[in-house]
Amino acid sequence: MKNTDWLDAIKWDEKGLIPAIAQDAHTREILMLAWINREALLETLACGNAVYWSRSRGKLWRKGEESGHVQKIVDIRLDCDNDALVYLVEQTGLACHTGRRSCFFQQLKEDGGEPYWEAVEPVLKNPSEIYR
Repeated sequence: MKNTDWLDAIKWDEKGLIPAIAQDAHTREILMLAWINREALLETLACGNAVYWSRSRGKLWRKGEESGHVQKIVDIRLDCDNDALVYLVEQTGLACHTGRRSCFFQQLKEDGGEPYWEAVEPVLKNPSEIYR
């Protein structure tokens, strides 16, 4: 088996990316979703902390490099279609840049038959205190 067979088994999209879900290894809470490429996955394995690909910045994003809110990798899982990963992590600090524990803080509600999104999780730290 070639050294890259495990990487080649992943169904990367046309841009060389796949989604990676960060999930708390202990509580199983979904913390965030981001994108990775081969380089991000290889660096994640090498350093033991989550590394993603920032589509907006066009570069690697080492989670916590600015905030200190790192994600230590406990386990990595590939889904049945080989096109998405789950990073089981030990989260230090907050996962979301909005100052919340999880990026999934908006809940679909309904008022008189009209759907809308409502933030249902509190801001735990002002983002201006996290990112200076």
